Amino acid sequence: MKDWLKKYGTTILILIILVVAIVLGVELYKNNHKYELAMENSYNYSFYEFINYVDSMETYLAKSAISTSAEHGAETLTYVWREANLAGTYLSQIPISTEGLSNAAKFLNQVSDYSYSLSRKNINNEELSQEELDNLISMHEYSVQLKDALNELSNELNNGTISWKELTGKQGADLAQEVSNLSKDSFNSIEGTFHDYTGLIYDGAFSEHMTSRERRGLTGEDIDEEKAKEIAKKFIGEDKIKEITGNGLSENGNIPSYDFSIKLNDDEENQMVISVSQKGGHVVYMNYNRDVEEEIISADEANERALKFLEANGYSNMKENYYLTQSGMITINYAYQQDGVICYPDLIKVKIALDDGEILGFESSGYLNCHTVREFAQNTISVDEARQKINKSLELTSERLAIIPTEYDTEIYCWEFQGKLGDNEFLVYINATTGKEEDILVIINTPNGTLTT
Repeated sequence: MKDWLKKYGTTILILIILVVAIVLGVELYKNNHKYELAMENSYNYSFYEFINYVDSMETYLAKSAISTSAEHGAETLTYVWREANLAGTYLSQIPISTEGLSNAAKFLNQVSDYSYSLSRKNINNEELSQEELDNLISMHEYSVQLKDALNELSNELNNGTISWKELTGKQGADLAQEVSNLSKDSFNSIEGTFHDYTGLIYDGAFSEHMTSRERRGLTGEDIDEEKAKEIAKKFIGEDKIKEITGNGLSENGNIPSYDFSIKLNDDEENQMVISVSQKGGHVVYMNYNRDVEEEIISADEANERALKFLEANGYSNMKENYYLTQSGMITINYAYQQDGVICYPDLIKVKIALDDGEILGFESSGYLNCHTVREFAQNTISVDEARQKINKSLELTSERLAIIPTEYDTEIYCWEFQGKLGDNEFLVYINATTGKEEDILVIINTPNGTLTT
């Protein structure tokens, strides 16, 4: 035994050391990989939060530049101050040091300080000067350029052109050169955004509000699940249904509803889901996703089909507003119209397939929460008087009366003005009774539709 140990002991010891080294190496590699993954996730989170807050800041800057109400201006500028601060906080957590991002940080600090200063002025009921409004417009223009450049950089991170590991692999001048080589266009774009920016002198979408507790449109007596099933069949068309399965009563949502899953005769892969309210038996939600291979019908044709569908199901006097097209399907927002007044709280969304016009989705919670026949105020200001409250730089394109919801579960009777300032479109709401500026929305026109924020 001693001879065997003497002969093979060294070899065994070496093998043991090798096994231990391999195990430790694997463990270190795993831990290092976990650390790298955690850091990458942290950088990604900070970067995309930074982009989100820059995007939000840009929207509020656009609104603040056309606001004529000290009260509403103070609120909007406070949002600018908050979003710019948060954007700067997340920018500081991104491990890149370039002139472009350094200038972006300075810009965010200045936007934050300047908007805070102007908001204090508005709170003291002082009007902003034309120079101050021009400064806000200038800030907005730079924020748009910054947002566009960040989106380019985001695309490069998403498609793997650059990675956080590469960007954080060197320090100082080497990192700046590496960043420039890896992503020359994006970082040059960010730097170019502020190349001619000399600084400003610092002197010192409705749907989220449509959950009414009253549920004024939810009329009728309570029904059981069997009755709800019959309503669901009629809504969809019983001839289309192969099998319908009840999933019980869902009481956790805004509107307690019976939920059903449905297999259709001509689709073995996809299921339709539908919810019918316990009170009154109203269809709250319906959705069906299928592949749409080609877009044959136009948005106008889809709208006509959706309006006929709404009328057939008891929803008359609905007016189309905004829409979004995705994957061969168009989702259109409809609001109830009473005596020519558009009632935004009474909202219904309809999704239509663009290959054959089939109704694929329906959502009526806004309508069921808020719909009622309204009595409009009689002591209102004229459209000419309301128009005088609008920023004179806004080129108006349309005007009408509207009901808009508030975050306090109330409604306001307003004059709605649509107009353009530069490349931006806005909706401005002037209280039809008091003449107060109540809200400003930015209209976003995209290749896929028209939205507001």
